[in-house]
Amino acid sequence: MRGRIVARTDRRPSPAAARLPSAGAVWLAVAAAVLPLAAVVAPGPWLPGSLTVAALVLVGTAAARALRCPALLAPLVGVVVWAFALTAVFLRGSAVLGIVPTPATVRAAASLVVQATEELAAGVAPVAPTAPVSFLFVAAAGALAVVLDHVVIATRLPLLGSVAVVAVGVAPAVAVATPLHPGRTVLLAVAVVLLLWTDERSRPGRGRRGAGQAAGAIAIAAAAMVAAFAITPVLPVPAPVAGTGPGGSVGIDASLRLGEDLRRPDPVEVLTIRSSTSGAQYLRAATLSGFDGQRWRPDSTAVTPIDDGFEPLRPAEGIELVTTTSRIEVSRLRAEYLPVPYAALSLTGVEGVWGLQQLNRTVVALEANSAGQAYTIESVQPKPTLEQIRAATARDAEAPSRTFGVPEDTPALITALAREITAGADTDYDAAAALQRWFRSSEFSYSLTAPVADDFDGAGVEAVARFLEVKEGYCIHYASAFTLMVRALGMPARIVVGYLPGIATGEVVDGESVYAVSSDMLHAWPEIYFEGIGWVGFEPTNSLGSPPSFVSGGSSGGTASSAPGQQTTAPDVEAGQERDRADVPDAVPVSPADATGRGLRITGVVALAAVLVLLVPATLGALRRRRRLRIGDAAASWLFVQETAIDLGIPVPASDSPRRLARRLRLVGADEHALGLLVAAVEQAAYAPGPAPGEGLAEAARRVRAGLLAAAGTSRRVRAVVFPVSLVLRPPAAGGVGAPAPQRR
Repeated sequence: MRGRIVARTDRRPSPAAARLPSAGAVWLAVAAAVLPLAAVVAPGPWLPGSLTVAALVLVGTAAARALRCPALLAPLVGVVVWAFALTAVFLRGSAVLGIVPTPATVRAAASLVVQATEELAAGVAPVAPTAPVSFLFVAAAGALAVVLDHVVIATRLPLLGSVAVVAVGVAPAVAVATPLHPGRTVLLAVAVVLLLWTDERSRPGRGRRGAGQAAGAIAIAAAAMVAAFAITPVLPVPAPVAGTGPGGSVGIDASLRLGEDLRRPDPVEVLTIRSSTSGAQYLRAATLSGFDGQRWRPDSTAVTPIDDGFEPLRPAEGIELVTTTSRIEVSRLRAEYLPVPYAALSLTGVEGVWGLQQLNRTVVALEANSAGQAYTIESVQPKPTLEQIRAATARDAEAPSRTFGVPEDTPALITALAREITAGADTDYDAAAALQRWFRSSEFSYSLTAPVADDFDGAGVEAVARFLEVKEGYCIHYASAFTLMVRALGMPARIVVGYLPGIATGEVVDGESVYAVSSDMLHAWPEIYFEGIGWVGFEPTNSLGSPPSFVSGGSSGGTASSAPGQQTTAPDVEAGQERDRADVPDAVPVSPADATGRGLRITGVVALAAVLVLLVPATLGALRRRRRLRIGDAAASWLFVQETAIDLGIPVPASDSPRRLARRLRLVGADEHALGLLVAAVEQAAYAPGPAPGEGLAEAARRVRAGLLAAAGTSRRVRAVVFPVSLVLRPPAAGGVGAPAPQRR
């Protein structure tokens, strides 16, 4: 009877019973790695699609193993399921029966990948979930499921799989420079622990050591999470810059991370513009209304087809409107936005699929980018008189709710200064004009270096408060401070990212002057909504742009300089005259070699951080081996040998005696004399009275390890050193040496 019980206990679980829990853990790990990608791509059908494809892959591989198929067939089944699922969802038009891929399907898939790569390179997080981007991310999730299934379940290397999951899960935070999401990070840690624990549970004969294994798994997962939290916030993240995009193109970072762009040397021309009215105009690309206290976010309002055109602008009766037709040719700008003057009415000539955001009159890419576009846009500009804008209310305007109010953690300094500066204002416009005059006064100065030196190169409430104290900064600080102060007064305000008016080139085409816009003209400015007029741009940035002014309805002659969103005259720069680069007055000259060196340093830091995370298991293993050798007794030395065998993939069954394991190790390169010393010491410690021998055992263990490593292949040696699986797969105790052997029931 007892023999039957022992045999039943030792029986290896069936494939279905042993693998299904691990498959569930792998699916959870894929989900934990995929969810953080929502910081890079806006949530959409790609997210449930990724989880569904991953589940189908894992079900397919689990079924193959349950049917006892050859070991190499299970991952092939997973790849087939992955390909069929992607084809059925994205590429059925070129497939046989809508599911079986053909050569045309492969070509279509490659085209989608290329499009998705271009959109990601040109876009600003979170990128719109277009069909190519969705395909790329769903395909990546399915491929991750195939890889994890093979690494964790087939080859039983859950530690290696866990490192991959942590790397994928942390990468989005590094890419878009956002803090790690607490909930997603906890899910990532749980997934890693579950991977390690379920793998240990599926192994036969582990008995009561399961709790110890789980504790080790939790410790490793915690170490990985701590490393992620510690390393991610300090990694430098390059913003889109001149010369880094395909073909040397530049991008538009709509998250107000413009400092790196403006400090770049050697600006390049990004587009030219000519219009039916005299002068150039400010060009808006993105509008930012949402603010959480740390980051301004581009509006993600409803998008309508470009063929529908924008809704008509309907100001109050008596407000003059000036219509302008602008012709824009993009040369070296690659972005998901089209620069357009305010307020856009219609757009023609663009290639690809574009959408219109009616509420902020911006143009966003759906399946396209701005590179090489040549388009014509019709816009209309409200031109109220001074009396009309003074009579218009802003505090009670019917503007979107997200454009009102300030975060709860806004420093009191911001609100107090807003009230102090506008104390004598009689109207909302007078209050805004008073703030604008204050920012453009001699109290403030434009600087691209002071913010960086004081480490507040940002647009959050703390950076704004610091800017108001030192009174030095560039456009994002002026725009953020102005917008928050206006909101603190109860008026709706938002920020626009785009370009300053271009510089006259001296060229005339069809009777219209051509103006050039360069990469260092990237700019941010605020807008306030006035009832009956609409959004009116202001220019608080000291020494830059044209602040709005409005003439009285009774005055004669002349026109006033207008708001950034309504500017009709360009800065007074003659053709051929070297322009004063107002956007980078304090920029420090940097040679191309220095710029390249900085890029290499950034890459080096990221690579070093990745290496440090990957070396965590190797470091823990090395420290443990050193401790074993320092102890040097029979138990520690034999444990050292057992762990080396496990790391090299050599079986170490609990049923093996030290002599039997030694015979197996001799066959794979271990030093015979050293093994004899160790086996004798282990047996004496277990069965003979008196102190156990210890002299020379540490050296013998070291010689055994050296022989095993020398006989193993290169890949096995590297795996044993870098990913020592014995950290989570503890060897059995040798008789009475060390921990007691597990008891069978």
